[in-house]
Amino acid sequence: MEKNEDRYRRNYPISWEQLHRDSKALSWRLHDMNQVWRGIVAVTRGGLVPAAVIARELGIHHIDTVCITSYNWQNQGETKILKAVEGSGRDLLIIDDLVDTGSTAKIVRKILPEAYFATVYAKPAGKPLVDAYVTEVSQDTWILFPWDSESQFVEPIAGK
Repeated sequence: MEKNEDRYRRNYPISWEQLHRDSKALSWRLHDMNQVWRGIVAVTRGGLVPAAVIARELGIHHIDTVCITSYNWQNQGETKILKAVEGSGRDLLIIDDLVDTGSTAKIVRKILPEAYFATVYAKPAGKPLVDAYVTEVSQDTWILFPWDSESQFVEPIAGK
C-alpha cells in the first residue's frame, strides 16, 4: 500500500466557497447540454456536497448514492463497494468531487455504464474516465477538501 505522503508533493486547499463556485460551474456545463436527468448518483463521500449543489441548480430531486471506499488521508488501498445502484445508469448523472487515479471511477463505470459521469476536479490519470469536469490539477497534488481541514498557520513555500 502506497502512502499518500510519497505520492503528493503539493497541497491544494479548497474552501467551502470555492467548492460551491466550482460545483455551480459544473452545473452550468451540465445545464448547457439540454439533457433531462432522471436523477443524480453521488459517489460517497466526496460527491455528496457537489451533488447537493448540482441537484439544486438543475432542479433534480431524485438523489441516490453509490458508496465506495478506497483510501483515507494516509493510504490508498483496496477498493470496496459498500452500496451500489441498480440499473444501467441511463439518464442518470454521476457526481463526484474528484477523479484521481481512476480506480473508483472504473468501478462506478462498471456499475452504471450508461450514466454521465461528472466531477468537479480531475487529475490526468483519471480524466479519461469522466465525461465532464471543471478544474484539472496535477497528479502529484493532494486536494485538501474543506471537510478534511481547518484553518491554521502554514509556513511559506520559500520559508522552509
